[in-house]
Amino acid sequence: MKSMNPEGNGSETTETAVCLVSGGLDSCVTAAIAAQSYRLAFLHVNYGQRTERRELQAFEDIASFYGVEKKLVADIGYLKSIGGSALTDTAIDVPKEGISQGRIPVTYVPFRNTHIIAIAVSWAEVIGASRIFIGATEVDGSGYPDCRNSYFQAYNRLIEEGTRPETEITIETPIIDMGKREVVLKGIELGAPLHLTWSCYEREDAACGMCESCLLRLKGFREAGLDDPLPYL
Repeated sequence: MKSMNPEGNGSETTETAVCLVSGGLDSCVTAAIAAQSYRLAFLHVNYGQRTERRELQAFEDIASFYGVEKKLVADIGYLKSIGGSALTDTAIDVPKEGISQGRIPVTYVPFRNTHIIAIAVSWAEVIGASRIFIGATEVDGSGYPDCRNSYFQAYNRLIEEGTRPETEITIETPIIDMGKREVVLKGIELGAPLHLTWSCYEREDAACGMCESCLLRLKGFREAGLDDPLPYL
């Protein structure tokens, strides 16, 4: 493993990794993991979500923390026009009925990760990145179909088919088998700036504490025996 600079970015490494950083807990911890071995390039995507501005702020704060200079902010606001999700359509209420079990919630944005990863692959091929890190998890998650391990395995095959013959890019999902407790503990272990992250689906001033994302986050910190640093209503 290459040595890192004080900010945690593996600046002396020769390999670059594109990290998808939404600004949330999972993506922050995933970036902290990637920083152990790779030079970081941060990608953030605005897609018309309710907390778009707050997530972008979290992205910028986390990028500053790690001293990341290579950043790309992309806009795919057409997902808001397509609709079909409580995250992009204000006519659909963000559910406050607890953590979903065995069903896909209305906060699922249809095929969102496919759009986002496609941008990451294009950028990775141009800048010579060999890895794309994404903070997807199947454990304690919401059952989104585009967060399954099998989905990423299929996408890796697509990358192989759809890029230059000499291109070698692999999607990495280091927290795919972690629950929120394990994610929080891994973040603490690596010194990740969890206080800079944002997880709430609905609000940008103070977290609502009632949406599924907030509940999962609070559950993770509680089970880790730690206080969540975010402000809640």
